[in-house]
Amino acid sequence: MNIILFDNNRADFFPLSMTRPISSFRFGILTIIEKWQAYFSSVSVSTEDYLSNKFPADVNEDNIWVSAQVIPCQSIVTELKNLRKGESLKKDSLLIAFRNSEFINKDLNIVQSNVKITYLSKLTDIFCFNGEQIIEDLKLMFLDNLKLKGALDKLEKIKKSNIIIGKNLIYVEEGAKLEQCILNTTDGPIYIGKDAEIMEGSMIRGPFAMCNNSVVKMGTKIYGPTTIGPYCKVGGEINNSVFFGFSSKAHDGFLGNSVIGEWCNLGADTNNSNLKNNYENVKLWNYNLESFTDTELQFCGLIMGDHSKCGINSMFNTGTIIGVGVNIFGSGFPRNFIPSFSWGGASGFTIHKKQKFFNTVEKVMKRRDIIFSDEDKEILSSVYNMTKRYRNEK
Repeated sequence: MNIILFDNNRADFFPLSMTRPISSFRFGILTIIEKWQAYFSSVSVSTEDYLSNKFPADVNEDNIWVSAQVIPCQSIVTELKNLRKGESLKKDSLLIAFRNSEFINKDLNIVQSNVKITYLSKLTDIFCFNGEQIIEDLKLMFLDNLKLKGALDKLEKIKKSNIIIGKNLIYVEEGAKLEQCILNTTDGPIYIGKDAEIMEGSMIRGPFAMCNNSVVKMGTKIYGPTTIGPYCKVGGEINNSVFFGFSSKAHDGFLGNSVIGEWCNLGADTNNSNLKNNYENVKLWNYNLESFTDTELQFCGLIMGDHSKCGINSMFNTGTIIGVGVNIFGSGFPRNFIPSFSWGGASGFTIHKKQKFFNTVEKVMKRRDIIFSDEDKEILSSVYNMTKRYRNEK
């Protein structure tokens, strides 16, 4: 079966979806497309034109188009396999998928889904659903008993030098290092990816996922559910947050109920608020509605788009949205909606010039031996142009 994950309601997921399809969002351990690839051998993406060179769609004569916001499970997969040509699968009024040769989803025969689905409807779902997704991803990754045995054998070798609390499983991949740490699985499992390192004195509470080649610095305190994507470096105190990958919060400071994109850096002693002093629900900027909307959550922290940075001692209020390519510095609280390619802080912002930004991106990516490709430049140039009006730039 040829599965194509199509984007819908993209503006609801800005700034994270400005630089990637929704299917490339990481939460749990895997990205959404990686979750689908565990069930189907042919999975691609249909997204905006400016992203399509990097994320192309593989369209065949017979395709099942699936909303990228739908998280796969065996029961949904079974319903998709039973879908006939010209049929669409819905959950009440929500379109889950349709089977057709082209991207045309109207005038189809509607089949109502009979199963419970997990559906990403807003940005905050990324950290709200993260704990259950860590558990589900571990099932996908370790269904093979040999894989599970290998991970548990590795754990047995390191148990003697760490304190283990709780009865949930700890999965340790090849090359992972951890000494003199406290791992508490009472509330959920812990996953430590290939060649990752948890330095001594760190305290980790599950559910927790740490992807390949990431580092947890000495004495770090992490409360689950939290995911640290690949090639990240984190320290200080972290609670119920998701790092997509290639980002750093390497020093002391608090981060809670937050989502950090790729290639971000939080300076030493950066702190965010995740609870209002009056305990009211947090409001968050919505690009689609172009207004602040009620998250219906008491706890909501920081959403940071790709390639954004903040200096030492930065402070962020509850419900802060930071766009792509932002550079923040100085004392005081900056406003809680900062447009992409802004440069400044609480005292005001100017424009983060594109070429100057590109120079920084190239240096940052080179440190990970990754080339700043023409495709990446095209995507970031498109984001720069589409966000000009938020910076009052003509």
